Order: sequence, then C-alpha cells, then structure tokens
Amino acid sequence: MPGTVRDASGVGRFHGVTLENGVAAPEKEKVVLVKKEGGSHWFRRFCPCCCRTQSSFDIPEKEVEGKEEEKLVPTPEPAQPSTPNTELEELTFTVCSVDLLSSKMGQNRKEHHTDLYYSNDLIIRRGQMFQMEIELSRPFCPNTDRLHLELKTGSLPLVSKGTHVIIPLVDELEDNCWEAKIVEQYNKKIKLYVNSPSNALIGKYSLAIALQGTEGEETKTHESGKDIYMLFNPWSEEDTVYMESEDEKKEYVLNDTGRLYYGTEKQIGARTWNFGQFDQDILEACLYILDKSEVLASGRRNPVIVVRVISAMINSPDDQGVLEGNWSGNYAGGTSPTAWSGSVDILRKYYKEDGMPVKYGQCWVFSGVTTTVLRCLGIPCRSVTNFQSAHDTDVSLTTDVYFDENMEPIHHLNSDSVWNFHVWNDCWMARPDLPPGMGGWQAVDSTPQETSQGTFRCGPASIAAIRNGQVYLKHDTPFIFAEVNSDKIYWQRNADGTFCQIHCEKKAVGHFISTKAVGSDKREDVTHLYKYPEDSEEERIAVETAIRYGSKPDAYSSPTADDVRVEVQLEGEGPRMGSDAKLKILVKNLSSHPRKTTLHSQVAVMYYTGVLKGTVKKDKTPVELMPNEEKTIDWVLPYNQYQDQLVDQAALMLTLSGRVSETQQVLASQTSFRLRTPDINIKPEGEAVVGKQMSAKITFTNPLPCTLRKVVLRIEGLGLRDLHPIEIGDVGRHATVTVTEHFIPSLVGTRKLVASLDCKQLTQVHGVSDIDVREQ
Repeated sequence: MPGTVRDASGVGRFHGVTLENGVAAPEKEKVVLVKKEGGSHWFRRFCPCCCRTQSSFDIPEKEVEGKEEEKLVPTPEPAQPSTPNTELEELTFTVCSVDLLSSKMGQNRKEHHTDLYYSNDLIIRRGQMFQMEIELSRPFCPNTDRLHLELKTGSLPLVSKGTHVIIPLVDELEDNCWEAKIVEQYNKKIKLYVNSPSNALIGKYSLAIALQGTEGEETKTHESGKDIYMLFNPWSEEDTVYMESEDEKKEYVLNDTGRLYYGTEKQIGARTWNFGQFDQDILEACLYILDKSEVLASGRRNPVIVVRVISAMINSPDDQGVLEGNWSGNYAGGTSPTAWSGSVDILRKYYKEDGMPVKYGQCWVFSGVTTTVLRCLGIPCRSVTNFQSAHDTDVSLTTDVYFDENMEPIHHLNSDSVWNFHVWNDCWMARPDLPPGMGGWQAVDSTPQETSQGTFRCGPASIAAIRNGQVYLKHDTPFIFAEVNSDKIYWQRNADGTFCQIHCEKKAVGHFISTKAVGSDKREDVTHLYKYPEDSEEERIAVETAIRYGSKPDAYSSPTADDVRVEVQLEGEGPRMGSDAKLKILVKNLSSHPRKTTLHSQVAVMYYTGVLKGTVKKDKTPVELMPNEEKTIDWVLPYNQYQDQLVDQAALMLTLSGRVSETQQVLASQTSFRLRTPDINIKPEGEAVVGKQMSAKITFTNPLPCTLRKVVLRIEGLGLRDLHPIEIGDVGRHATVTVTEHFIPSLVGTRKLVASLDCKQLTQVHGVSDIDVREQ
C-alpha cells in the first residue's frame, strides 16, 4: 500500500495518505506547487534548534490561482525505496522505540529490589526513581518540542482517580511526585529519570509517550506496547509499608521460602513452605486476584485496603477466591491440604483456569498463599501459628462453655471452640487511620471463619491494639484478641433459665505464638507481641478492657467507682534533645475515701507514622492517695537510655496503666511526645534591596554530647536565592557553627529565608527569617 510512514513518496500524491503511521485522516487533499519549468517547492518543517535550512516561502492561495504560468497538479514522481532513516520520517517527529531498561541485571531492577522476579518487564517500587530511554525520529529540541509520559491502569483510567497519570518533563526532580527529567541526550535518543510518589497506585500500567513538535502542531501519542508493574516499597521511608531493618526486609519481602508450624503446644511441628513470590506467572496471578476483587484500581494505593481485599480473596465462599476450604477429611476432586508444599501451583492454577477456586485448603495453606501474595506485592509479611487458638462465635471475647442444671453440656450453645493450632499472617505497615502507636505488625487471617462486614475476611488488626485490649479499633480486632487472649468461662444454667459463672480458666488460649526467625530456620516465639505475660496485671487489664466492648460486658465485676484520674503534663514546650526527658504525671483522687494503686509506665521510641520501634524504659510506681488528694510524680527518661534509640522526628510514646485496689477501676493513658530540637538562628545583614547583594549570618549549636557527622546546611528563599546546600562537615559536641550566606534579592516584599539541617543523627532542625525587600 502506498503512503505508509516508511513510503514517503505517497505523501501529497494520494488522497488520505499522511505522515502519521500511514493512517488516513479527514483532511483536505494535500498538493505540491510545481512550476512549468520543472522547478519544485518542498515545504519542510524542522526543529530550529537541530536543523538549519534555507528559508521556505509561502504563496497566498489567491496569488497561486491568478498565475497562468503555474498550476496545482499532483506530482507524478516514482515511488522511492522505503528506508528507516528517510528525511521525511525525521520530519514527522515520532517515537521510534522505547527501552524501559527492564533487564533483571540492569540498574532499574537492581535498585528497586525486583531483579528476582521472573518477568522481563519493568517491575519497580513506588516512591523511587527509575530510568528509561526513548529513540525519536529526530533529535529532541527542548526549546520548541514538548514531551510527556502517560501511564494508565485499571479498566477505566481517569486522571481524577489517579488511574491515568500525566508525567510532565521538569528541569529538576523533586521527591514524592510524578515527574520526569531528561538526563542524557545523544543523537536521537534521550534518557529520562522518572519519579513516582510514595503513595502511587500499585498494579500494572500501560505506557504512552505524547509528543508535540513546534507550537500549534497536534500532539501525537505513541503507545509503547510495554507495561510497567508498580509495587509497594518497604525500602522507601515515605511508604506506609516502610521497614527499617535490612535483615527483616530480606526475610519478610525477599525470602521465597519459609517455615510453617503446626501440632500442639507440647508437640510443635514445622514444615518448609515454598512461597515462590518471584516465580513465573505469580506476579500476574496476584494482580489478577486484585482485578477480580471488589476494590477498584483507584483504591490500590492503601495497603490497609489491599490487605483486607487479599484476606477476602484467598478464600472462596463468597467471592470465588483462590482456595476452597475443606476440613471434612474427604478431599475427593481436589488435593488434600496436607499435600501442598507451596503456593506457586495453587496461584498458577487459579490464574490459568480463569479464577476457579483451587481445592482444597486449610489454615496453613491459606496463610502460606497470603504470605506469597503480600510479599509479591511488596508488603512485608510472615506466617504465624497460634497454639490453643480460640474461635469466638458470638463476639463475647470469651470462650464460653455452657452446662445445664445437671452439669450436662448444652451443645447448641457451645459454638465456641479452641483449635490445637491456627495459622494466620502478620503484615507490616503504618496505620494512619488509627491512633498513634498502632502501626507495625498487623494480623490478617484469610481462613474463612467468621464474616466481617458481610464477607469472609479478617484484619488487618493492629497487634499493639490486640495486646492492650483496644478491641474497638478496626479491623476485626475483637476476633483476633479472642483467639490469643480470651478467658475460658464455664457457665451453669439456673432454675429460672439464667446463667452464672462457675469456673474461669485464664490461661486456656494463646500459647507459643510462633513464626520463622529472621535469617534462620529456627522458631521465634512472638507471644509477647500479642499479649502481656499471663497473670500479669497488664494482661488482666487488657482482658477486662476488651470484655467491656464484647457482647457480655458484665462477665467480670465492674469497678464500684470511677473516681481516680491520671494525666501526663509537659513542662513548657517539652523536653529537649540531648538532655534528660522530664515529664510530670498527675494522679487525682476525686473521692472522699483513700485510694491505692500501682502505676505501670513504659516509654517506647515511635516513628512519626505511629509504628513503635521498641521500649526503652519500664517502671512501677506505688501510689497512695488520701481523700481528694492530688499527687505529682516526676518522671525522667535519662539521655543515655534513649540516645542510640531515636528515629526520625525523635518521637516517643509513654503508656501508663494501673488498677485501683479499692474499686478495681482500670487506669490507662497514652501520651506521645517528641524531643525538641534546637532552632537555626538567621540574622540578616545589610540593606534588602532588589538587585543588591546582601548577606545573612546563620548559626546553629549542636545540642548533643557527641559529634554530628557529615552535616549539610540547606538554604533557600523564594525571591532571595535558589536552594543552596553548604557542606559543614563534622560538628563537635555542644559546638556552635556560624556561616555567612550572600545572595541578591530579586523580588519586592516580605521574603522568607529558610535554613534546614541535613544530618542523620539529628533531624527536624530548621530556622526561618523574614526579610523585607524594597525596590532599588
């Protein structure tokens, strides 16, 4: 067919032939002006930056029609051979090829920790820069040419939903947003650095490149035919699934094998499980599961939502999910749950057979597959086994056993049960939807036991909330609390049909909660993460707190009074970095009777996302109060106990708990605070006049009794100066640093000069000064 993009002779000679991919367009027939004496005029369009030609000229249409010696005729030139580098092809300004640099051994896949995935597609993690190369039909001219990238995901991509992403070219890359920058240009090829935000939607994106040559020219979009897979990023501090420890990321994201525990608490068995999250078809299968689920593509930026959906989709009762559960002992028509040794065959079968549930699974199979899917998507995850695991069916948060008047079991009421063992999952994420301190490990259970909001799913539930009995926090915290820490209560029916307690086992459930240790095949006991030590006062407080939110809130005696208050007070602006942290605990007795309690206090380092890093101090303080007395307790955290423990934002969480002896009232309080860092002092010097150089003296004092390493001072101010990093180097203990910065104001009005400190040991250090700039 004449007139394709590689058959330039057809352009201007045959009706409907265009330069753009040889596709006919509804435009007027293009003609070429031919002189009788054989001369011809060819109108050329080049990028003025890249090409220099003789000036072309335009002849008004009315002048052409009025000249007898010239007429408009098609030019019957013979067709020229098609070559990939014809001059006409260059003039069309199109995309010739796109290289996503997706080799497993390449920089993209290595830096994004995705080089283990089987696929040769570009697999990246959000919130992190990646590279790509584009070959154009001619050299790119930044002055006149326009280029942007477009990514689309989901069945109906929309910019408003974040499923259609426009990525502009910028001069300088900034963090945490979609943007691209040309970093290299050689001949017709350009190399781009592309940034994505840390909350980008995860999933498969199609890539297109939009081009526009000179101003006014129609923008042309080139579909690359290549896909980009975007995953969660536990290596990015801005991602809500960020995990600090490299060893833990290696275990909970990159390890494709593991150990699952089963048996009884006195006979714990272990088996190896092949998670296989990097195997062929597994990434596609995991995204297929999301596609089949109720969540739209626009909801896939939030790991809480994704985990909750995966919990529902791994089982099959209400959504044709991955696995069909079977506890009958009859596994005809499928595979016995004990026969599976890994997740790969299960997920591949589900994917290849268009979403038909795979037969059969039990709790450890559901858990193993969940670990595979979440690790594949980039969410740190582990399988966890709870021995003597309760199944609470009536949201009482107790395991209840009922007897009649003759101590015979009432079978139709005894629906609660205790399993020898049960396997579920922990996944790691911040929980900005919950109060501070609730981030970190979250329990999620894909085994279909009870429905949650009408669907068989469970979690994610904060393990910190489970431990403290805060069962009012979502999702499904009451159910998991009951699995690990419910009391087993025996009830007897009275003659009038009511029931009374006759016995209570407080250590019946939640034993030897186990997972594979980081970096070895040893079993790690994580019971202490789910519950306080049995019989400790903290554990009893957690149980009784939880019970109040269950269907039997009066299962335990309620306090006879609620007349003691406890609160934490900060002095001034709060404790400062580098010094002992001092707070005041105020305990008030509002009654006319004496009160006595033991106040348990513990303080933990906390990420700003609410994830607790670890406890740094614990105390017990006996408190005796006379009627209507108010006592102040001085609480101190010495510097040497927190100096090596802090993380960004220098935040801590102080937790107080206790019980009033006389009334059994439970006392509880959580207070988050941060250690204040010093300000940077900025003192302007000289007249602030547009176009005239002035200076500012910038002073900072190291508050720590240790040397700060590799300190960088970053200074900028709109209308004053662009961002300017100053390498200070090391700053000694309690040393003061002063630098003088020179700049020339360019805008009139009140301008802010801002300085910030870049130092791993000390964060959140900054200063600002207002500068009133006037005209010259």
